[in-house]
Amino acid sequence: MTSTPPTDTERVYNVGGQDWDEIVAAADDVTDGRGEEHLIVNMGPQHPSTHGVLRLILTLDGETVIEIRPVIGYLHTGIEKNMEFRTWTQGVTFCTRMDYLSPLFNETAYCLAVERLLGITDQVPERASVLRVLLMELNRISSHLTAIGTFGLEIGATTIFIYGMREREKVLDLFELITGLRMNHAYVRPGGVSQDLPSGAIEKLREFIRIVPPLFGEIRKLLDANPVFLRRTRDIAHLDLTGCMALGITGPILRSAGLPWDLRKSQPYCGYETYDFDVPTRDSCDVYGRYLVRMDEIDESLRIIEQCVDRLAGARSGEPVMIGNAKIGWPAQLAVGPDGMGNSADHIAHIMSQSMEALIHHFKLVTEGFRVPAGQAYAAVESPRGELGCHVVSDGGTRPYRAHFRDPSFTNLQSVSVMCEGGLVADVIAAVASIDPVMGGVDR
Repeated sequence: MTSTPPTDTERVYNVGGQDWDEIVAAADDVTDGRGEEHLIVNMGPQHPSTHGVLRLILTLDGETVIEIRPVIGYLHTGIEKNMEFRTWTQGVTFCTRMDYLSPLFNETAYCLAVERLLGITDQVPERASVLRVLLMELNRISSHLTAIGTFGLEIGATTIFIYGMREREKVLDLFELITGLRMNHAYVRPGGVSQDLPSGAIEKLREFIRIVPPLFGEIRKLLDANPVFLRRTRDIAHLDLTGCMALGITGPILRSAGLPWDLRKSQPYCGYETYDFDVPTRDSCDVYGRYLVRMDEIDESLRIIEQCVDRLAGARSGEPVMIGNAKIGWPAQLAVGPDGMGNSADHIAHIMSQSMEALIHHFKLVTEGFRVPAGQAYAAVESPRGELGCHVVSDGGTRPYRAHFRDPSFTNLQSVSVMCEGGLVADVIAAVASIDPVMGGVDR
């Protein structure tokens, strides 16, 4: 770590590995000659309350946080760079692993940007859009349950963690039924989704809608009016609307400051403008308000899921879930083989029974990929943590020239110092939990 010479307005730090001696020396420089004794504490990157490998360098005066500096990069995966060496469709299997708590949002943001480049946004089948909305709202619920459950665990409410994980398992079971995987699904693809709902999925979804509201109510009964929880969350980690706007904060943090900014309403995509739901807000600007916003959003997601299920159940059988353009759309009417994994013999026979030209095209589509016109496009979705955007650039080839994501956790982490400086060490835990950062999305 190096420190630039101090000025009247600011001091800039560059933090890297093997830097502890430099950090302490820099802190001594700041307090030199003032007779102050400050303690430098390294919280993370292997700390259970940093929601991943986040490093927080705290400067303390007793138990008061004088300065806090977040350090990222410990989970760098090179996902964006790797996507430049895969086809446009294969890129989904990479970006789904960024924010690992909301993989379906990663996939949808990327695919919406690719579809915008291809000029096929209006050609995506209606059923595919409904399935995207359904799975994103299920994913929003599972992500919020993880945020609330782990927050409870960090402040000593272990029952909340158990309840949160118990209900999240129900969502993951639905993911496994519909996509085949509990996470990192690669289910959303340019032009639609990989396959339609399997047999029995509508019944399972209706059962989920019926049984979970009382279970979510149990979480609220334990927390909403709990005096210990209120002491740990009310008027803690304050960040008002002005601060949110200055830092580019989005998601539940922004809505807890009173602004009903939600891309599903303000910049609709996937047909969200046709669904009936509200955007929950609070005006407390604190940890408690962010918790309430997330719980309210779970209720609104259930409303959207119920509408999705009604649309899927009322649709005609055989509706497509992938664009009809055979030069872009991957096979989506798949049939699973007897081993429960590979394609069935009937599905393979269907592909092989077509003309030789069709078979060659199928082979080239899967191995080489389709070409995307040169240009660039940006698309954004409202993820559980805020605006998740994807900027893709094409040079006219079968692979992205560049794919870059605007991950909300990366932006929202800027608020750590504003929330925590001047507060107590114990409140750092509550502040970070209320931001709900996922380091896979930050470092990617």
